[in-house]
Amino acid sequence: MQEQSRNMHLADEPLYFTIDEKNRSVELTDKGIEYLSKGENDPNFFVMPDITQQIQELTSKESEEGIVLTDQKETLIQDYAVKSRRLHATSQLLKAFTLFDKDQEYVVINEEVKIVDEQTGRMMEGRRYSDGLHQALEAKEGVKIGDITQTLRDHHSSELFRMYHKLAGMTGTAETEAGEFWEIYKLDVVVIPTNRPIVRDDIEDLVYKTSREKFNAVIEEIGKLTSLGRPVLVGTTSVEISELLSRMLSIRNIKHNVLNAKQHQREAEIVAEAGKSSAVTIATNMAGRGTDIKISEDVIKAGGLAIVATERHDSRRVDRQLRGRAGRQGDPGTSQFYVSLEDNLMRLFQSERIAGLMDKMGHKDGEVIQHSMVTKSIERAQRKVEENNFGIRKRLLEYDDVMNIQREAIYKKRNNALQGDRLSVDLHNMFVGSVEFIVDTNKRANDFEGFKFDYFTSLGLNPKIDFDTFKSMSVDDLIDHTLNESNDKLLS
Repeated sequence: MQEQSRNMHLADEPLYFTIDEKNRSVELTDKGIEYLSKGENDPNFFVMPDITQQIQELTSKESEEGIVLTDQKETLIQDYAVKSRRLHATSQLLKAFTLFDKDQEYVVINEEVKIVDEQTGRMMEGRRYSDGLHQALEAKEGVKIGDITQTLRDHHSSELFRMYHKLAGMTGTAETEAGEFWEIYKLDVVVIPTNRPIVRDDIEDLVYKTSREKFNAVIEEIGKLTSLGRPVLVGTTSVEISELLSRMLSIRNIKHNVLNAKQHQREAEIVAEAGKSSAVTIATNMAGRGTDIKISEDVIKAGGLAIVATERHDSRRVDRQLRGRAGRQGDPGTSQFYVSLEDNLMRLFQSERIAGLMDKMGHKDGEVIQHSMVTKSIERAQRKVEENNFGIRKRLLEYDDVMNIQREAIYKKRNNALQGDRLSVDLHNMFVGSVEFIVDTNKRANDFEGFKFDYFTSLGLNPKIDFDTFKSMSVDDLIDHTLNESNDKLLS
């Protein structure tokens, strides 16, 4: 790590593309661009042209030589558009293959790619990734590639909520997000005491060096708990891990149910059995949301429902939701998280520090760290992710506020058109705006041919003006001249 900045170029040199997991982006390297361009006999096949500079060069040439280079400009713009689409498609394919894992971000059911909701673990029916990403995933999985969807309207949920004059809500996990509730909605978060005292024992996290050690420990713990007659709810972060644990339990002949996006139809049936003595339920984040897992007197005497979580989620809220499946209405229960340094959260944010600590302590295979300092370190990593996600949502809302001004203006014009109010005023303003845009754009580029073309395609008229007059007039004078001329022609 100390020599990373000095020697990183040696690691980067043989790479064809680089992956930034934290920002969820993929970028081709020069070597990758060169490799992809080989079969096309064009070294610039995947290189974007500097369109601004090249347009300026053509414009300067037109001014110097007094010629029109419309065809060259069109060719340049077309080349830029084709290369832009080509690079975008390549980037989306690389993203699909490297950043999106089957049975984690999505599942394949009946030859269709279906998105899995990260927060709830449920399939998002009818939803598709935009910008060609869903088509890239379909190509990756070898299923029929659907049509590219077009987003006609983005509607941010925060924008919708802020339209209400009065706003309130209730949830068991809002405390960790109190800052965001205040900053976005100016809402306080008030903690209401539980109906009965919570006696659930939230045990410190167990941290292992590898996933193999962690999953072996989870299986051992499930075996111990079920032998005591306690029901166990095993929380996982993805379909893939839930199915891996299911295979491991089957090898040990431990009877269990699996609840994930592939079995969501059986959710009520599986949850109804989850509180029975020695029952084992492996579930993604969808487990028991909005319902209680009922436990019998025998289970209460044995120690209640045991929550065994196989990984810390990016959000503390989701972890709390899982813990909250046990210890309802004063029932006994326990919750414990099993973590490894190979988990995504640890790998991206905290693994170096804890790995160093393990090495200093002379860690051996199968040994575990369990300390409040480690648990707090994991929670700090979660806070980093939450702060980053909040920053993204806040920035998106700020952009949406600007978009909302434009939306309201457009909706106002639409309502005027539907109701027949102010039609002449709105049409006149639109007409003037179009003329100003045509004149301003082409005058700045000194493009007389472009001016004539835009004038005809937008207004259906040929301007009665020559190149010398166009060149000599100011933008304002040209706008006035064009408006007067077009008004006369349209009125006649």
